[in-house]
Amino acid sequence: MANLHDLSFWQAKAASLSIESRAFINGVYVDAVDGGTFEKTSPIDQRLLAKVASCDQADANLAVKAARDSFNAGVWSERPPAVRKKILLKFAGLIREHGDELALLDTLDMGKPIGDSRTVDINGTARAIEWTAEAIDKIYDEVAPTASNELGLVTRQAVGVVAAIVPWNFPMIMAAWKFAPALAMGNSFILKPSEKSPLSAIRMAQLALEAGIPKGVFNVLPGFGHTVGKALARHMDVDTLVFTGSTGVAKQLMIYSGESNMKRVWTEAGGKSANVVFADAPNLDEAAEAAAGAICFNAGEVCTAGSRLLVEESIAEAFTAKVRQAMKKWTPGHPLDPTTKMGAIVDSSQMQRVLSYVDKGKLEGATLTQGGNLQAPVENGCFIEPAIFENVSNDMAIASEEIFGPVLSVIPFKTEEQALSIANDSIYGLAAGVWTSNLSRAHRFSSKLQAGSVWVNQYDGGDMTAPFGGFKQSGNGRDKSLHAFDKYSEIKATWIKL
Repeated sequence: MANLHDLSFWQAKAASLSIESRAFINGVYVDAVDGGTFEKTSPIDQRLLAKVASCDQADANLAVKAARDSFNAGVWSERPPAVRKKILLKFAGLIREHGDELALLDTLDMGKPIGDSRTVDINGTARAIEWTAEAIDKIYDEVAPTASNELGLVTRQAVGVVAAIVPWNFPMIMAAWKFAPALAMGNSFILKPSEKSPLSAIRMAQLALEAGIPKGVFNVLPGFGHTVGKALARHMDVDTLVFTGSTGVAKQLMIYSGESNMKRVWTEAGGKSANVVFADAPNLDEAAEAAAGAICFNAGEVCTAGSRLLVEESIAEAFTAKVRQAMKKWTPGHPLDPTTKMGAIVDSSQMQRVLSYVDKGKLEGATLTQGGNLQAPVENGCFIEPAIFENVSNDMAIASEEIFGPVLSVIPFKTEEQALSIANDSIYGLAAGVWTSNLSRAHRFSSKLQAGSVWVNQYDGGDMTAPFGGFKQSGNGRDKSLHAFDKYSEIKATWIKL
């Protein structure tokens, strides 16, 4: 592993990096059928990284055919679970082995700090594959309770061809949460990475082949959502579509399913998560540090970001001052500097979106008490100082709409009932945090929060054993844990007369 404290190492490695930018179909890298490409620049300094294959309908057709042919041939789907397990574990090992390269691709591609890419993202991706691989031969089918002259079997089997459309904020982890259980079940898989961060997915495809995943089983189609993404969503021979991204796109994908073959669509969509701090929180300093991290980590480009900070009125002024102080530690820096905590916004369009919400907050009457300005740790880069708004009401755009950037809204409350009402007053229901020393309140409040994940006296807890997904318009289905296998398997009932 590289020296995580050496900026010059990463700069030199970036200068010599060889970047693969073609699609990966049926075990080989190929140009888009029509030869189309798009330019991928780095948000760090706007330098051109690569001209990436821009896939469309014809490429989707080739990938789906390769996936279907490999599935029908049984080269992966009919391999024993123990064999698939061994190959996936090797795949995870190769990701760890090539961790420097993959981490660098993500940092250059979407601007996250190299320290996070190399530790959080590489370890999280490998762990997702390893945990899922280990689960393959521990999931049992069922025998129904029947009369002595009958036998009822309840079995799982792979759905067939799975397509995944994943976001740009955690390119490898979000992909692994989907391809690991899909492959573990024996499906063939097509990955459509975001056009904002496609490079690590393209590289991982070769590692999958090297690990022993057969040709046609793991395919990668870079390109845009309105072209190749739409083609996959409407394809008549894709059995299941999984997605992480915005709520608006998730709704459109469900329409495409209805217009085509009624493929199953599983979505993890937007969030506007409430982080609720009561006056009896066990450690207000710790809570303040966590509140800052909840909105600043990954430059706020996190679906579960704690973007609404609900604070009990009696401590609101003092606690918010602690949060402002904690947020000063999240000054944007050079993403290739291993000491940097917060890197760049993914691209200029997203940067302008974040800035537009800072302007909206001011126009709506909220008070910008810190940050919200452009920064320039690297010339021409996309960097924003984290912003904190006070005097916010829950109906303001900055408190109700997903910004996907480091903009925090502080909302005071007087009672537990009011806090719950504000927290649940959202179209989203992805995650929430609760800080209290009262055990009864922690249980009571958590159970009433309309959120798929609730963290008590911490923010963003859990591991691969805990399911992840949302309520309401934050989506359906679950990533991680054994529950993830439900999305990639059919349940069959076989009734035998003896």
